[in-house]
Amino acid sequence: MQTCHSVYCITPPHMLQEILRNGTAAQRDLALRTIISSEQMRGQRRAIKSVAAYIARAATTGNKERIVYDAKNGSTLPGTAVRKEGDPASTDPAVNEAYDGSGVTYDLYLDIYGRNSIDGNGFRLDSTVHYQKGYDNAFWDGKQMVYGDGDEDLPASERLFNRFTAVLDIIAHELTHGVTQHEANLAYWDQSGALNESMSDVFGSLVKQYQRKQTAGEADWIIGEGLFTSNVMGIGIRSMKAPGTAYNDPVLGKDPQPGHMNDYVRTVEDNGGVHINSGIPNRAFYVTALELGGYAWEKAGRIWYKTLTDKLQERSTFQQACDLTYEAAGDLFGANSLEQQAVKKGWSEVGISTGGEAPSGCLSTVMKVFGVKLQAEAS
Repeated sequence: MQTCHSVYCITPPHMLQEILRNGTAAQRDLALRTIISSEQMRGQRRAIKSVAAYIARAATTGNKERIVYDAKNGSTLPGTAVRKEGDPASTDPAVNEAYDGSGVTYDLYLDIYGRNSIDGNGFRLDSTVHYQKGYDNAFWDGKQMVYGDGDEDLPASERLFNRFTAVLDIIAHELTHGVTQHEANLAYWDQSGALNESMSDVFGSLVKQYQRKQTAGEADWIIGEGLFTSNVMGIGIRSMKAPGTAYNDPVLGKDPQPGHMNDYVRTVEDNGGVHINSGIPNRAFYVTALELGGYAWEKAGRIWYKTLTDKLQERSTFQQACDLTYEAAGDLFGANSLEQQAVKKGWSEVGISTGGEAPSGCLSTVMKVFGVKLQAEAS
């Protein structure tokens, strides 16, 4: 069992940096506080020497079990327990959203993929709401979910973010980091880190589609729909259908995600661009799901789930993800099946061919040449 986990945040660091450059004084203050708080949280996780508390809080029961805590705008986790499994609804909408969102995520994994919670063994789903004041983020810290309330204390004209519990795919995205942690444990930098982010987007979107009973053709494929206030020129944090088009705003900047290997971003920021280059495997999944039609969780989702749980390894690349999803489709549906051909088309649309060579010049190669090692910590 690991004694230290990364902190996986939903708000991309490049977005917070844009707010620091372009925002009002109040907006810049919240962005800076969010960045500092996230850095401090990562430091706390690295400093953990004992797993006793982790074991106690990550109790397994064999059944769905949720506890929602209230941090009361403080930083102490988990906070005060305010709703447990089976309790009636709270008068606090954030508590109910965290409770219901983790429940829907649990249901998708159990009902469709036969997985009993995060670890496959009934891991208790703990969530903390009202973390700090003006905290523009939500994160999975290796053992629980934590949610900020967004910009609720700013004047209406300056608010950029709504409360983070209000967005189901954000909840499912962050909880899926926990699934990845217990399975492929994809290293959080370069292409493996972008795959880590992409897997969370894939299953985050699938949980939303599952709740809404939407087909692949009906779904919006937006991550973070509803997170932005009406002051923002954007529809969400990312678009799996059309990476790079989710937002274009004077304060938040323009969505930097590429949707093809021709536009792969080589950077040392954001752990090698994990929140940016995830647009490439995201679009590969979208194209695959659209090609197969029907409910995306039934075929495309099964292929990606099998790949995550049985095939991917810690340092897997995009090329390996392409080949392994193709292999998984063959395992599930047969060689040369329509499902396998759909996977092939999905990756081809983003410039990666099954059985091909990894595109030259990827960040890991560049770093090796120059003797630079990226930190394996989440941004």
